[in-house]
Amino acid sequence: MNSETKIVRHIPCIITAALVSLLAFLFNSTCYSEDITKALSISEGLKLATENSRIIKIVSYNKDISLADTLVAKSRFFPSIDISANQTFLQYQPGAFFGSQSVFTAEKESLSYGINVYHTIYDFGARTSLYDASKLSLNVTELDIERIKNLVALDFITAYLDLLKTDKLILIAQKEVEMFGSHLKLAQSFYEEGVITKNDLLQAEVKLSDAKQQLLTTKNLKAINTARINNILSLPLTNEVQAIDISGDLPFSFELCNAWEAASKQRPEFKIIDNQIKINYLEESAKKSEYYPSLYAQGGYNYTENRYLLHEDNWSLILGINFNLFNGGSTRAEVSKLKYIKNQLLEQKEKLLDDVKLEVEKSYLEMKIADEKIQVTKDAINQAEENLRINKIKYEEGIGTATDVIDAITLLTKAETNYYTALYEFRQAQAGLMYSIGFDLVSAYK
Repeated sequence: MNSETKIVRHIPCIITAALVSLLAFLFNSTCYSEDITKALSISEGLKLATENSRIIKIVSYNKDISLADTLVAKSRFFPSIDISANQTFLQYQPGAFFGSQSVFTAEKESLSYGINVYHTIYDFGARTSLYDASKLSLNVTELDIERIKNLVALDFITAYLDLLKTDKLILIAQKEVEMFGSHLKLAQSFYEEGVITKNDLLQAEVKLSDAKQQLLTTKNLKAINTARINNILSLPLTNEVQAIDISGDLPFSFELCNAWEAASKQRPEFKIIDNQIKINYLEESAKKSEYYPSLYAQGGYNYTENRYLLHEDNWSLILGINFNLFNGGSTRAEVSKLKYIKNQLLEQKEKLLDDVKLEVEKSYLEMKIADEKIQVTKDAINQAEENLRINKIKYEEGIGTATDVIDAITLLTKAETNYYTALYEFRQAQAGLMYSIGFDLVSAYK
């Protein structure tokens, strides 16, 4: 077989290899681009959360419902126009007796049609009160959407900071595994030389195993926090999220008394309950109008096919008054019910004042204690690092014990864990305080 024939036979293999290489390149490029898109800043996440959250989408329908209620209330100011048409078939032709004679008064079959207009002219402010109440209800739904958006933002910030914390804890756990691994290698060499006992070696092995288990636990916690974020963003729970650490702290400072005063002015819950009290007053006013008559006008054009009538068609105009004399005490009961609701709302407002005040104080104290913890734990890390360095030197020189090194590694891990826990607790408390005061969290983290 000559060389040209061999080349021809290998052409399919060459093409296949080229296609495989191309597909592999495209796949790697796609994966690389996906890895880039996994990075998510807190501001980007907040934007996605407030746009994609299912809770916000559900609550947003309340605005459409309230808007429809407003249109219903507004429609009462306009006249009602009805068109009707019918064909009548009778078994007997209508007639009457005039003395000893009988005469027909209508046809056996007849067509009728007409258009009628009905309009309430005056009802002592019932329609106006209900329309104003519907507009306030629309405003309540808008405020509630604002409240839910801020609540979703707080939920996302909390989950995001938890994810950042677990990222730090994973690094600490990996560092601990490396330190115990290095210590185990040194312990094995010392054991082989007869410097330490079997018990010291076993202790090092157990500590390394514990550190590895802690690393696995922390990685699992990260997976849970990632799933929390994906749930808030309405993404698949297994979607990977790479959180970007927040550089610096927010320019936010409040004294407790000022924080409470700001909360009483900015929290949407206070605006909501104030509007609900106004709505109750308007509904009560509308219901009380039923004690008075209403003035109405009615008119139209009607045609009835009847050759026995002098005029088959006719125009009409009616001015009238409607007045309910008795309805079993229904109106009085409804007015009493609305008064009870008003008292309930006033009590709820007082309860809301107490709850928000407690929420502000709780967030403020949590932020304050977390800030103090940061200062304490920051110094503890330097001290723990120096302690580990000294004990490692002593152990390597044979004047220290394995227990001292193990304790030093454990203390360093604990100091670093305490520091990052305090750091992210401070940031979470800061976000919680801003929420309790009524700040727009999406704007605050831009």
